[in-house]
Amino acid sequence: MIPFLDLKAINQQYRDELVDAATRVIDSGWYIQGQEVGAFEREFADYCGTQHCIGVANGLDALTLTLRAWKELGRLKEGDEVIVPANTYIASILAITENGLKPVLVEPDEATFNLCPKKTVAAITPDTKAILAVHLYGQITPMKEIMGLAKAHNLLVLEDAAQAHGASIDGKKAGSWGDAAGFSFYPGKNLGALGDGGAVTTDDAELAKTIRAIGNYGSHKKYENRYQGVNSRLDEIQAAMLRVKLRHLDEEIEHRRKVAEHYLANIDNPVIQLPAPGERKSHVWHLFVVRTDKRGELQRHLSDNDVQTLIHYPLPPHKQMAYGEWSCLSYPITESIHRSVLSLPMGPTLSVAESEIVSSSCNSWALAKGGRDLT
Repeated sequence: MIPFLDLKAINQQYRDELVDAATRVIDSGWYIQGQEVGAFEREFADYCGTQHCIGVANGLDALTLTLRAWKELGRLKEGDEVIVPANTYIASILAITENGLKPVLVEPDEATFNLCPKKTVAAITPDTKAILAVHLYGQITPMKEIMGLAKAHNLLVLEDAAQAHGASIDGKKAGSWGDAAGFSFYPGKNLGALGDGGAVTTDDAELAKTIRAIGNYGSHKKYENRYQGVNSRLDEIQAAMLRVKLRHLDEEIEHRRKVAEHYLANIDNPVIQLPAPGERKSHVWHLFVVRTDKRGELQRHLSDNDVQTLIHYPLPPHKQMAYGEWSCLSYPITESIHRSVLSLPMGPTLSVAESEIVSSSCNSWALAKGGRDLT
């Protein structure tokens, strides 16, 4: 079986470096908020092109704490509207509602699945105070246009860059466009830890200081607590793992791009809709997502040919039980996407031979009569 993502093989490449890093932490005797976290924060901020990086426990906390910090600083208040794509993982929405803010769901661009500037501007009201731009599947949102809108309407911009480490527009990377950005280092991400982890990047020193305090029990000074905070800190040992993997990130991204280019050039089935590639450096291919209205049939066919696939994501946030009050809402583009998407194997260890098997298996699938073209 060709795995969807072989985490063991990915980490095996760097086993000696990872073991050395873990040993360094174990032998240091300092396991929380030590030198490894500090070093990783500096290195990741430099990689993204920002002044500050604050390590937190996970990607959801990165978004939640940023919005919370803006509230503490008086830049947001309870009930303010935050524009967010309707087509996103539920974490993007959870961060908004956790802070007593109001998500305003906007249908995505049908080609990229990301925020569409025209639809975004149409959703702005006098209560809109922020935009949460999600770089879905590894493709960066058109941030020039989004930042232009934000400036014109005096809005904060938070990037959800959990799937887009290293993606860029004109050399400016995800994480450096908005007022702040949240990253996830979940093991399956392009930059993945060996456990959970996350970070916020920003050029705003006051925001960085506030996020760091809230995530450390609200403490701005030892045993003094300015905020009713939480415990959300990047583990020292995970920071050490991430320092190793950050050194190899660009090489892994390049491999992902070559796999994606192979798929784009070789999958030739008229009833499988391929993703829009965009500019080469704007996409880091966290996922390679195709569409078909016979997803179950295609997934079974690929499984029969020893190709593992996953669905990202089967239910949009407004159809989840967690947000039952939205169940009557209709977002046709989003709902069509969630009914039809299928993620093919993608990763930095996928071989040319495996890519060819995936492509040929897609091409050998004969759709039953009655299928329709999603374009």
